[in-house]
Amino acid sequence: MLQNAFFPEIHGNLGFGCMRLPMAGKQVDEEEFRRMVDAFLAAGFNYFDTAHGYLGGKSETALRQALTSRYDRKNYLLTNKLTANYFSKPEDIRPLFEKQLAACGVDYFDFYLMHAQDAAIYRKFKRCGAYKAALKLRDEGRIRHFGISFHDKAEVLNGILTDWPQIEAVQIQLNYLDWEDVAVESRKVYEVCEKHGKPVLVMEPVKGGSLAQLPPEASAALDALQPRRSNASYALRFAAGLPQVCAVLSGMSNMEQMNDNLNTMKAFAPLSAGEAAAVDQVRRVFQGMHMIPCTGCRYCVSDNHCPKDILIPDLFSCMNLKTTFHNWNQDYYYQNILTQAHGKASACIQCGGCERVCPQHLPIRELLGSVAREFERR
Repeated sequence: MLQNAFFPEIHGNLGFGCMRLPMAGKQVDEEEFRRMVDAFLAAGFNYFDTAHGYLGGKSETALRQALTSRYDRKNYLLTNKLTANYFSKPEDIRPLFEKQLAACGVDYFDFYLMHAQDAAIYRKFKRCGAYKAALKLRDEGRIRHFGISFHDKAEVLNGILTDWPQIEAVQIQLNYLDWEDVAVESRKVYEVCEKHGKPVLVMEPVKGGSLAQLPPEASAALDALQPRRSNASYALRFAAGLPQVCAVLSGMSNMEQMNDNLNTMKAFAPLSAGEAAAVDQVRRVFQGMHMIPCTGCRYCVSDNHCPKDILIPDLFSCMNLKTTFHNWNQDYYYQNILTQAHGKASACIQCGGCERVCPQHLPIRELLGSVAREFERR
C-alpha cells in the first residue's frame, strides 16, 4: 500500500465517503455497513468522511454504530464538516460541533472541513467567524487538521487560500469527466491547490456513479484495454494518480463496490498511457451526449430546500436514462414510482432554493422544465 506523502496517518489513498451508505428502506443497513467498515479496515485503509447533513443525520450515527463504538480510536481517521445550513451566528458553531462529536461517538475529529465553500457560503462563514472558530478548536486539540471542501470557480478558491494560509487540505470535486468542464473547472481548481501547496482530497471521483455505469458507446472505449478492469477503477485511478492528491473518497453503498475499490487501490498504479487515452475517449463520448451532470448528492432535496417535494436527482436520473440509454421504462418509473407521492417536475414554483445549494451550479429550474416536457406530454 502506498505511503501517504502528505498525511502519513492516512493509510493508502482511498477514503470511505459516507454520504451514500447501504440502505434498507429509509434507514442505514447497519449490518451491511459494519461488514463494509470491517473490510475497509482489514484492507489497511482508515479514512472515513461524513457531514452532519448526510442522510439526514443518519450517516454520523451509523458511523458511531459501525465504526467508533467497535474500534479503538487510533485505528481510524474521521472527517466531519461545518455546514452552513446548521448555524446562523457565531454562537451556534461550538454547540453544533459538540453535537457532531456526540453523534459520531468521538471526542475529536482528525479533519474538520468548512463545508461546500463557494463565494456566497464563504461570505457567511466570514461573517460568522467560522474559520476562526474552527482554528480555535484545532488549537484546543478538538480538531487535528483544518480544511475546506469546495464547489466554485478556481478564482474563488484562490481568494480563500490567500485569505487563509492555515488551511491544511482542500476537498474538491475531481473526475475525468469534469477535468475540463467549464462549470466545474476541476483542472483549474486542482491547479490552484497545487499553486498554494495544499494537499487535495477528491470527492465525486466516479461522478455520483455516472462513470461506473457507462452507456454502451462510452464503455466501448474501454473494452479494448487488457486487462479490462471495472469502469469505476479507471475513474478512481485517474484521480488518485494526480501528484497533489492525498486521498480519493468513494461513496460505497454495497460490498460489491467496496471490493472493487479495494482491489483497485490496494495495489494502486496510475493510468497507463493507453488507459489515459481510452478515458479521454470516454470523456469525448459523454460530451456529445448532453446528459444532465447531476451527481445525486441530494443537497437540493434535503432540509426542505424543495417546498414541492420534487425528487430532483431522481427525476434527472430518469431523464438521463431515457435520453442517453434509451430506456423507455423510465416513463413508467416517472409516472408510477417517482411522482406518485412526490411532486412532478411541472410542480416547480421557481423559488430557486435548490439552485442555491447545488454544488454543480445546475440551472435546476430550467432542467425541470425539460423533464416535464419529456415525461408529462399529453
